[in-house]
Amino acid sequence: MSESGAPQFDYSTLLGDRRIPNPILTASGTAGSGKELSQFFSLTELGAIVTKSIMLKPRSGRATPRMAETPSGMLNSIGLQGPGIDLFLENDIPWLLAQGARIVVSIAGESVEDYAVLARKLRSVSGITAIEVNISCPNVENRGQVFACNPVTARAAIEAVRRNLGGEVPIFAKLSPDVTDIAAIATEVVDAGADGLALINTILGMVIDTNTMFPKLSQKTGGLSGPAVRPVAVRAIYQVHAALPHIPIIGMGGVSTGRDAFELVLAGASAVSVGTATFGNPTAAITIKEELQALCIERGFHTFHQAIGFAHREEI
Repeated sequence: MSESGAPQFDYSTLLGDRRIPNPILTASGTAGSGKELSQFFSLTELGAIVTKSIMLKPRSGRATPRMAETPSGMLNSIGLQGPGIDLFLENDIPWLLAQGARIVVSIAGESVEDYAVLARKLRSVSGITAIEVNISCPNVENRGQVFACNPVTARAAIEAVRRNLGGEVPIFAKLSPDVTDIAAIATEVVDAGADGLALINTILGMVIDTNTMFPKLSQKTGGLSGPAVRPVAVRAIYQVHAALPHIPIIGMGGVSTGRDAFELVLAGASAVSVGTATFGNPTAAITIKEELQALCIERGFHTFHQAIGFAHREEI
């Protein structure tokens, strides 16, 4: 009970079988492992920190220019730059644990075997809340096709992680919206062992500089994020929640305010990741957390759980 005697709002949510105190997370790739954001607030204030997708070996990423602004968004083609899993486990995980942060480790691979090896390396690491399996990246074994765009390769990657990780840590499959039927892909990865889903990854886009008359990005295409993609995220989350109502979804895509986050929750998200908004305002996630809670209370919800997927209920 609060000091006024009114029931206290329960802001907690579940990532698989792991309960976190609030539903606001960082989005993979937008805050590293949280060190930059820790200058502005305690990482314990967020539900969890989602790390940048880590791969087996160190990667320098793609050549510059690899970012370009667009109306209501931005394109990036970073190329999964990172230190590799061994240095990540040596440096980043201990640092995050020392901060008291809840950790969602995001992993990415170029082959099914990459995912298997990454899972084996993480199996014995304690203190991890969940694993985000980023299958929205190219599969070098299959002519560069994105894992998440094919139900067979999507299933194979998740099966490899589940088999090698064991059943202790929840797995969230991160899916691409660049597919015809995202609910069908979601069903495949859940059948393969995913405990939850992360929706959505960026949308493939391109910008041409009308002065030089050539693409702005060195790799020509990049991932579109920011407010421009939010309607796509809402649609994808709504469709997947309708098909798999009992599967938790970490929603993301263009969330800049608590109202944006609330929209994803009403569509079916159990948690919300904040990414691009932090580039303009490092404390955006904290503001969004406070605004979302206030909206839930204002709308008459006593627990955050009651708001999840509310838009699927029949109108009275």
